[in-house]
Amino acid sequence: MLHNATLAGVKPGWYENFFQGLALDLWRNAVSPEQTRAEADFIQQAVAAPAGARLLDVPCGNGRHSLELAARGYRMTGVDLSAEFMEEARQLSAVAGLDIEWRHSDMRNLPWTAEFDGAFCFGNSFGYLEPAGMQEFVAAVGRALKPGAWFVLQTGVAAESILPTFQEREWYRCGDVVMLIANEYDAFHSCLDTTYTFLRDGKSETGESTHWVYTVAEIQRMLAQHGLETKALYAGLDRAPFHLGAPTLYVVAQARAAAIFGSPNAVG
Repeated sequence: MLHNATLAGVKPGWYENFFQGLALDLWRNAVSPEQTRAEADFIQQAVAAPAGARLLDVPCGNGRHSLELAARGYRMTGVDLSAEFMEEARQLSAVAGLDIEWRHSDMRNLPWTAEFDGAFCFGNSFGYLEPAGMQEFVAAVGRALKPGAWFVLQTGVAAESILPTFQEREWYRCGDVVMLIANEYDAFHSCLDTTYTFLRDGKSETGESTHWVYTVAEIQRMLAQHGLETKALYAGLDRAPFHLGAPTLYVVAQARAAAIFGSPNAVG
């Protein structure tokens, strides 16, 4: 039993090849321009930085938040591992005449120290990496932020969000793409293994993912270990307090003094 549980379903590195083809077409259809603007409003208010401030979007996908915030006067840097999305982001910023720094890189590879006035991580990407990898990511964000800067995290896979309403089978239609989902929760590792089937015009593509699932308290402790102190927890863009069963968690945290970044003994 222990041997089987230890090997059950964990797929590290799944995200390296997942974001391509119909999966990206569905994501493009899933979010409206109005939703992007509303999320940018939330980020702008949470980071509390004036126009001209430097913000980090990681991972940035096709750059929808960076494009919107750059148009509002922020100096944006977007980081993502998807080559297809990175090329799309570059083309969109060029067409819009926006000067945005795009970095094609793993979300853990953030080479900056105390350079950003704010940072954000949207799109359920918190939990893509195995626990050690998530620690590396949070540490990199903590290092990249100036003391006192704000970090905004959005995720739909916190334990308090997915477990109360867990479903083994789901399906969604976004535009002309249908997505079928088969979920399996691996309690031994606290992770969600998912098989996706994307359908459009008789064409089918499949992909698999693993999300490591953290409680809200575990997320806060991880942030605190790397100098990011949680100041607020929300259930939506309207800033309603987070509660058990809320489908989305928004964490607003603030970077403490630079000397504490990366300290394994830091506490919130």
